Amino acid sequence: MSKPKIVILGAGYGGLVTAIRLQKKMRRNEMDVTLVNKHDYHFITTHLHMPAAGTDHHDNARVTISDLIDERKIRFVKSTVREILPSDKKIVLEDATLDYDYLVVGLGSETETFGIPGMHEYAMSIKSINSVRFIRQHIEYMFAKSKVAPKRKDYLTFVVGGAGFTGTEFVGELADRIPVLCKTYDVDPVDVRIYNVEASSSALPPGLPVDLVEYGMEVMRRKGVQYKLSTAIKECTSEGVILSNGEFIRAGTVVWSGGIRGNSLLQEAGFEVQRGRVKVDSCLRSYQFPEIFITGDCSIVTSPEGTPYPANAQIAVQQGYNAARNLIQTVRGKEMKPFVYDFKGTVATLGRGEAVGLLKVKKVKGRLALFIKKMIDARYLYLIGGIPLVWKKMVWKQRSTTRNYHVPN
Repeated sequence: MSKPKIVILGAGYGGLVTAIRLQKKMRRNEMDVTLVNKHDYHFITTHLHMPAAGTDHHDNARVTISDLIDERKIRFVKSTVREILPSDKKIVLEDATLDYDYLVVGLGSETETFGIPGMHEYAMSIKSINSVRFIRQHIEYMFAKSKVAPKRKDYLTFVVGGAGFTGTEFVGELADRIPVLCKTYDVDPVDVRIYNVEASSSALPPGLPVDLVEYGMEVMRRKGVQYKLSTAIKECTSEGVILSNGEFIRAGTVVWSGGIRGNSLLQEAGFEVQRGRVKVDSCLRSYQFPEIFITGDCSIVTSPEGTPYPANAQIAVQQGYNAARNLIQTVRGKEMKPFVYDFKGTVATLGRGEAVGLLKVKKVKGRLALFIKKMIDARYLYLIGGIPLVWKKMVWKQRSTTRNYHVPN
């Protein structure tokens, strides 16, 4: 009897955790597992705001996949997925075609611009290692460019669209980076402008209590951030942004963090989607194709009240655990267990030395919140790579890195 073929698409939080849990729990020769990812590394999405601003090196936000998986149990294929053919149970890659009995889709998200004209063409997004390298270099280029065209103050104006998790954390790091860049390029700090534009009436991640939001915004304002709340970006141009109130902000840099959608391959494959995401059953399976599990930003999981849970790293990791367990249960002919989301809290950094968060019902802020954030990061690193990865990414980094923000290429 042939072993069941399991293919995992994407080595993001959901896909990688599924693979790691399978290799820990599967019996010898019990199943044939293939992990497909377009890069040979896993990147920690929640860390990308730091290398984008230039306050950390991008290598600290990625981990080589071969360091995490046992290739005697999990076959890794570095390739780009071109097409999913659920009716044929096939995956078309750029250089091969794979068959599967069970499929796990964790292909991550794409930028959602909500149809705002010019956003794709003129704004940058924090979405990958390559994108954050580009943003950091662009920021430094704007500082250098301002010295050869000193009358163009807009070169030193930065607009960040969206004040949720990514926007808030990036703005905090960018504000901390500005003094160093000003010193490096002999720029007067009064010439630098940072605008955080948000369509809703409140900044910071949704769900935080009002007092924590006010605390976080005050921290940001002291760093020099100017908020434009209850104001949408109507259009992005090559010279800046037009706001819904008619105001035009001339800017040399526009970074969009206002939304994400699921991977477009799902819609192209015939799945019923909402903003690119597929609503899944209680065991994370597609209603149309029950042999397909969908995790992370590609899935819609609803609460007992019927409201969708937010797409974030926390839920994707828990989905990875559940998907792996249910795959093993299925292969062994046992009953699957439904996915139950365990909300552990949320913590957002505000740059150097500051953070705000809500842990179940306990509010935290300042250095305590930042410490908890680091513990959350350490827990994830331990989950995927054990103590050696925690040491490499946190302990050794802390010992070897000085906080001067001069980041090598």
